[in-house]
Amino acid sequence: MSRYESPSFDDGEVNPFANPSTVPAATSQYDRGGATTDIPLDSAGKDLKAKEKELQAKETELKRREQELKRKEDAIAQAGIVIEDKNWPPFFPLIHHDISNEIPIHLQRIQYVAFTSLLGLVVCLLWNIVAVTTAWIKGEGPTIWFLAIIYFISGVPGAYVMWYRPLYRAMRTDSALKFGWFFFTYLFHIGFCVFAAVAPPIIFKGKSLTGILPAIDVLSGNILVGIFYFIGFGFFCLESLVSIWVIQQVYMYFRGSGKAAEMKQEATRRAMMAAL
Repeated sequence: MSRYESPSFDDGEVNPFANPSTVPAATSQYDRGGATTDIPLDSAGKDLKAKEKELQAKETELKRREQELKRKEDAIAQAGIVIEDKNWPPFFPLIHHDISNEIPIHLQRIQYVAFTSLLGLVVCLLWNIVAVTTAWIKGEGPTIWFLAIIYFISGVPGAYVMWYRPLYRAMRTDSALKFGWFFFTYLFHIGFCVFAAVAPPIIFKGKSLTGILPAIDVLSGNILVGIFYFIGFGFFCLESLVSIWVIQQVYMYFRGSGKAAEMKQEATRRAMMAAL
């Protein structure tokens, strides 16, 4: 064979050097183990288009819900309604409480002390249950124990609803009417604390409060019960002093900020509207 002689090909073989127009065209089928398999290009494209339409529909629905939620939030804000999320205590949230972010800086100290007086009332009434339970065990009877339980389950939530929450909102919104409601209800709170510190057997049943008079009475019968009652007496005295300081500071701010005059004007305006 000559060095440049063209190679020969058997029958059925394709010459790669032949004219491209004579080479057989490629097909979308290929041989796999003797079987011919078709590649489903059209069905894959349809699935992608269907998924794309589904995603677009979901995106449209999410945008619609976002717009509706924003519209509701704007309506609530215009109406002056504040959404309060429960965040305290952290381990079991029951109330909304965020002094550092919602109360003005110059009023935060007063608000913190007022919150301390609320917690102090919880401690006083809880210790009152402990002392009265001890007295019941020593033979004073179950009636005073049931009264002590009633003081606790009504006094703690009642204090929060009646005077602490109004004060919190008054500090946050600077509302004269809320300040007025706080003064009215907080005076009852102070009166109860002073009464409990003395605990005369006039309104409440005998030794159901750990005041000075029941403490002296039970001390002669049982020293341990007497000590518990004297500790309760100290708690109520301390709570009374803290509460008096709180109302004094709130009243000084109320008068100094001009809220007293504003409250009088509001009361006069409402009286005139009622008369008309």
